[in-house]
Amino acid sequence: MSAFDPRRVKSILESILMVAAEPVSLQDIQETFEGEMEISSLEILAFIEELKIEYLSQMRGYQITEVAGKYQLCTDPQNAQWVKKFLQAAHAEGLSKPALETLAIIAYRQPLTKLEMEGIRGVNVDGVLKKLTDKGLIRTRGKKDIMGHPFLYVTTERFLEYFGLKSLEDLPQKQELSFKKTNGISERLEHEPEKIETENRSN
Repeated sequence: MSAFDPRRVKSILESILMVAAEPVSLQDIQETFEGEMEISSLEILAFIEELKIEYLSQMRGYQITEVAGKYQLCTDPQNAQWVKKFLQAAHAEGLSKPALETLAIIAYRQPLTKLEMEGIRGVNVDGVLKKLTDKGLIRTRGKKDIMGHPFLYVTTERFLEYFGLKSLEDLPQKQELSFKKTNGISERLEHEPEKIETENRSN
């Protein structure tokens, strides 16, 4: 284990709190450092307090708050009205629940056909596919070698930009979908039998 640079530790802490979907405990943070840096939970707590002071003194747009003994990064309450206004505008231009469900299916199962999507969702997806295509979030990439040769759909670079991902490898676990887990879609993706592919192979 190596000695640590305080600036590097604070930078790592910031990154951890920024990507954490839920409040993080000191133990979780310390375990992250294990094997790399020799740092105690008390030292981690001290660095968190330093970050709190820095954010307040520099009027940063975010703060570290403590929730039930755990820590999270959140926006400055004084900016609430502007954040709320932005989110309302973004929601108005955002994707519908059916579109998010279909996009989740494509993201985790690509490439796949319209029939395969409908088999998972249980509804027609023609309209949704058109909307996602018009927004540049998906595109066709060749055709499947089965009867009828249906188009295969995949996500685009615009999809990565839209959800702040560097690559598809950065997709969250299905149970942690950042673009919302709607109607249990992540569980359905996780446990959906491979019946569609089996049926296609038998045709």
